[in-house]
Amino acid sequence: MESLSASGFAPVLITAATPPKRPMSLVLIAQIVIVLVIIGLVVGLAPRLLARHRLVTEGQEAAMVDVVTATPFKPDFGTPLPAEVRPFTQAAIHARASGFLKNWYVDIGTTVTNGQLLAEIETPEIDQQLAQARAELEQAQAMLDLAKITADRWTDLLKSASVSEQETAEKTADYKLKQANVNAAQANVRRLEELKNFGRVVAPFAGTVIARNTDIGQLISASSGTELFGLAQTDPLRVYVRVPQTLVSAIDAGQNADLTFQEKPGRVFTATVTRTAGAVDPATRTLLVELQTPNPNGEILSGSYAQARFKDSGNASGLSLSDNALIFRAQGMQIAVVDGSNIVHLHSIKLGRDFGKSVEVLNGLDAGERVIVNPPDAIAEGMTVRIAPANTNSAAQ
Repeated sequence: MESLSASGFAPVLITAATPPKRPMSLVLIAQIVIVLVIIGLVVGLAPRLLARHRLVTEGQEAAMVDVVTATPFKPDFGTPLPAEVRPFTQAAIHARASGFLKNWYVDIGTTVTNGQLLAEIETPEIDQQLAQARAELEQAQAMLDLAKITADRWTDLLKSASVSEQETAEKTADYKLKQANVNAAQANVRRLEELKNFGRVVAPFAGTVIARNTDIGQLISASSGTELFGLAQTDPLRVYVRVPQTLVSAIDAGQNADLTFQEKPGRVFTATVTRTAGAVDPATRTLLVELQTPNPNGEILSGSYAQARFKDSGNASGLSLSDNALIFRAQGMQIAVVDGSNIVHLHSIKLGRDFGKSVEVLNGLDAGERVIVNPPDAIAEGMTVRIAPANTNSAAQ
């Protein structure tokens, strides 16, 4: 039992109470929230900012482009074409007179001149016909002379009324008839004389004898059509080439071509285009082209097989463009053309032939225009670009 104080009251024991816990400060909570929000923003926006920065960087890289200049298309004549060599002129020599071959004076390989005697034909039947025709001409001439004298006499007698007009007219008509008979006889003599001359077989032009199909004593019949000699003019020579339809527009008169022969390795002969058929063969889709080549020494044999390689004529059917400048889109084949202000314009084009690293552009592109190579996917109409200074040279092939 506790003792009482002097005042009679019991002392009171006072103990210090533990202060209550205060809630977290609102400021601290706000700071935590702000920190969390900042962390969330950083986590959420950083990838987007990085992506945007990457896009901007890529856009800046795409703005620097390389260009090529469209150039006229030069056809590829690198592959030689088959060619056939033929004589400039070739003829089969036939007999116009019947008889027996008396002699021949040239053989195969002989070079002859125009009018040179090739062979002689004995023509006994023609000789007899000619003698008969000449006799008939003399007979007709004698009858004409008599008819003329009679007609003149009757004309004089008619003036004195010694003969009738009917008789005079008959004598005059008989004179005209005899004159016509003489003309006919003269024509027949000339025909047989010319036929007799055909017993001399001569060369119709200068050339080389390429065939002899007769011999001495052989019976010659003008109606049989048997070829006596074959004659060919081999200087110059004609060369025929069938050019594919794709190269027709590049062939022009006066264009040169190189001829090569397997049997003459290392030798190249020059030929010149003289004319074309003017139409493509629908069966082969080729154009027949004729060339001529000089052959003064007879080095090239007619009938030979050759290979012709045409040289550029300067004709251009389209433009040549690098294949890495093409844009494949839903609108069709396009290219990106850069104008003088470095602004992009998309052109739809039509392609011709594909040569691997380059293509032929038929329309949609003008010569000299600058075309972007390796265009980015984001290229668009009206975009402004910068031209890479190191690649501004023309490289369309």
